[in-house]
Amino acid sequence: MLELAGVSKHYGAVEALSGVDLVVPAGQTVALIGPSGCGKSTLLRVLSGLVMPDSGRVRLDGQEVTPASAPALRRRLGFVVQGGGLFPHLTARGNVALMPRYLGWTPERVAARLEALVQLTRFPPDGLERYPVQLSGGQRQRVALMRALMLEPDVLLLDEPLGALDPMTRAELQEDLREVFQRLGKTVVLVTHDLAEAAFFSTRLVLLREGRVVQVGSLNELVEKPVDDFVTRFVRAHRTVPVALAMGGA
Repeated sequence: MLELAGVSKHYGAVEALSGVDLVVPAGQTVALIGPSGCGKSTLLRVLSGLVMPDSGRVRLDGQEVTPASAPALRRRLGFVVQGGGLFPHLTARGNVALMPRYLGWTPERVAARLEALVQLTRFPPDGLERYPVQLSGGQRQRVALMRALMLEPDVLLLDEPLGALDPMTRAELQEDLREVFQRLGKTVVLVTHDLAEAAFFSTRLVLLREGRVVQVGSLNELVEKPVDDFVTRFVRAHRTVPVALAMGGA
């Protein structure tokens, strides 16, 4: 579904991505992990067509992502940005329905899709008329997820969707998100700093360092067959890994 071949991206003298090769099969969930500044978010934006690489190619379902093709291809993608990115002057309903209304959907079609998403994400129906400031952190993330799913995209991209939540809310949303991924069967690329969370969502982890892919594999493979010392040190730095193993995330 998604393919990067030799993708590099620079911001001035900073090399955000360097010769990245990656294939994301249709229907799979892949987690991008690594330390801050390793290129995870840049890679997600390159996949979405929001940022064009300096070199290399990006393909969505076989079609190359270019400045000309990106606007149309982005309608096949759902993107959840860090913090949710909700418009504060719009209600939850207004945030979720913004794009379909722009595209000319009928009110009946919008309402039917909203009802389905409310059930899917377990969002309280009476919360649709509230503004983001009136919602809890977990509710705001559910609104962001509904907005990303509204156009029934083929691919879902999530950039640290649960990073700012308290542990109990985060655990609840992890369960709900994984259920959504499994039920919909969509291609998902998820960015997280948390190795245990990555293993909870996916058996295919992509570890990056300084814009390069260091290792691709399951949590067990990173633990038992690290390709270098950096992988070992990265795993050891995450004290929650035993929890992920106990929960069967690997």
